[in-house]
Amino acid sequence: MAAKKLDGSDRDTALAALTDRGWSLVDGRDAITKRFVFKDFNEAFGWMTRAALVAEKMNHHPEWFNVYKTVEVTLSTHDVGGLSDLDAKLAEKMDMLAG
Repeated sequence: MAAKKLDGSDRDTALAALTDRGWSLVDGRDAITKRFVFKDFNEAFGWMTRAALVAEKMNHHPEWFNVYKTVEVTLSTHDVGGLSDLDAKLAEKMDMLAG
């Protein structure tokens, strides 16, 4: 899957949908972030495992940090130097997996 950098109206549309679902822009870089909070560590780790399988299939890997029941995710595409359609797709899949 080749990444396409989001710009213009495509970027505006994608960001509107992402921010409606709790994603926000990262200060100082062209990236989005979201904090997922689960019931416990088992639920958080299970979600990370499912998200990792999706990311691997997409060949698009998140930056993430996990402590107990919280997972902080940052998405950006290094190959295009910022936000891409792959980030929007992976964010949508992560949200669906989180329920």
